[in-house]
Amino acid sequence: MRLRNIPGAREHIEESIYVVQDYKEQKGHWAEKFGNQNPIYIEVGMGKGQFIYENARRNPDINYVGIEKFSSVVFRAVQKMEEEPLPNLFFIRMEAEEITEVFARGEVAKIYLNFSDPWPKDRHAKRRLPSKEFLGRFAEILVDHGHVEFKTDNKDLFDFALEQREEAGWIMIAHTFDLHHNAEMVEGNIMTEYEERFSAKGNPICKYIIEKP
Repeated sequence: MRLRNIPGAREHIEESIYVVQDYKEQKGHWAEKFGNQNPIYIEVGMGKGQFIYENARRNPDINYVGIEKFSSVVFRAVQKMEEEPLPNLFFIRMEAEEITEVFARGEVAKIYLNFSDPWPKDRHAKRRLPSKEFLGRFAEILVDHGHVEFKTDNKDLFDFALEQREEAGWIMIAHTFDLHHNAEMVEGNIMTEYEERFSAKGNPICKYIIEKP
C-alpha cells in the first residue's frame, strides 16, 4: 500500500530544504533549528504527510517533525511543502529505532503514531511502534507527562498496544474502539490518508492517548 519506487525520489529529498539530512546532529538543538522555543510534536511513520502537514498548518505555535523511512513516501510530503511551505515543519527519512539518537531527553512534547505497520508475526513484536520497547524509547525523549497518541484500524494491534501500555506503566488518558462515533475524542480529529480510506469502508478506528509515567 506504500509507494516505494518513484525514480529520483531519494535524490530529490536529499536535496530538499524541508528534509533534515544531519538529523542526528540536531539532538538537543531542535529549538535552534526551528528558531524558537515552541513545543515539538513528532509523528513516527508519517506516510505522505497529510496528517502532520495539516496539524502544522492549523497550529503555527507548535513545531512538527515528520519521520518516515520510505523515500518515495517522504517525496510526496516534500512535494506538498514545495507547493505550500510551512515554517514549523520538517521531515526526516530514518528508521524509527534511531529515535533516541535524534531527540534529547525531554525535547519532545507529543508523539503521534498513526496506522503503524502491525508486524503480525510474534517474533516481530518488538518492532511494533506501540510495543513496550518503543514506549521505552519514547519515554526517553518526551517531556514529563508527555503524551503518545495512537490510531489504527487493526483491532489486534490495538489490543496489543493496550496490553503493552499497561506493562510499561503508562497512564491511560482516553481510548476508544470507534473513534468516529466518539463525540469527545473525534472533536478536532485530523484524518490521515489511511484513515480516510478505511473509515470510508466502514472500518472502526481505534485510538488511545497515553501519558508518560
